[in-house]
Amino acid sequence: MLSTITACSGAKENRPSSAGAAGTGGSGEKPVIKIGYLPITHAAPLYIADAFEEESDWPFTLELIKFGSWPDLMHALNTGNIDGASVLIELAMKAKEQGIGLKAVALGHKDGNVLVVANDIGKTEDLKGKPFAIPSRFSTHNILLYQMLKNAGMAYSDVQAVELAPAEMPAALSEGRIAGYVVAEPFGAISVVAGKGKVLYQSGEIWENSVDCGLVLRDAFIGKDRELAQAFVNAYLEAGRKAEHKSEDERAVLKKYMNVDDKVLELSLQWIAYDELRLDEESYERLRVYLREMGLSENPPTFGDFVDNSFIDAAAGAS
Repeated sequence: MLSTITACSGAKENRPSSAGAAGTGGSGEKPVIKIGYLPITHAAPLYIADAFEEESDWPFTLELIKFGSWPDLMHALNTGNIDGASVLIELAMKAKEQGIGLKAVALGHKDGNVLVVANDIGKTEDLKGKPFAIPSRFSTHNILLYQMLKNAGMAYSDVQAVELAPAEMPAALSEGRIAGYVVAEPFGAISVVAGKGKVLYQSGEIWENSVDCGLVLRDAFIGKDRELAQAFVNAYLEAGRKAEHKSEDERAVLKKYMNVDDKVLELSLQWIAYDELRLDEESYERLRVYLREMGLSENPPTFGDFVDNSFIDAAAGAS
């Protein structure tokens, strides 16, 4: 499974709060909302929200909790140590299928996944028999690999799919240990900017409107204070709109949360969008089809059971 992502965090120092999630520091203080993340561009709305919190009048304090791996993040989410997370949607769906009370309330981004290959790879067929890295079997990245091979008339077994930590992928490609990879940004852009790899496909060329990372909240958190959850989603969506500007101010914020070169960040942001974060049913149902087709899930949660667009719809109605 995915191991460690190395990155510098610009998050505010963790504030004292009660054990567990949705704690308060004391009488009269704002409730603290704890949200988990991995340091990738797909979580940009969280970084923007965190950075601009002091300028806002939110009825809560946001505490971002950085994790080094998806398994660690999911353990914290599943056990209630955090209130929600920006996470691979497939991992959250798997947890939901296993009985964990979770709801997907927004996307983390649109697009922003690239299939990067060594410079001597000219077409998909050239990957036959070679190792190709993904961050997790339960990821849109794995589905993109599967669909790319299928489009070329190849079987998934025609390549050696290997799970590798995202931060290790650029070096592995440069050293010839893998022939390509697909993963969250900015790791694809790192190889391209360094001249050690090239983009074979953008995610939109393989799966238009693909579903990847999402903002997931625990049912217990929503049920405890729905108005608080709504306020958080409102702030998150506002931050997403700011992130989409991709101006010098937004890029400066992102650099505080990710140890990334200016050129890498600029290229990475060219591939990704944050302006429309509503998870639509058609895209979700296609994801469910892929999960069953690949044998990753026998009964993935239905759209109605797992997706709650009421928050994002309410935010749109109020704007």
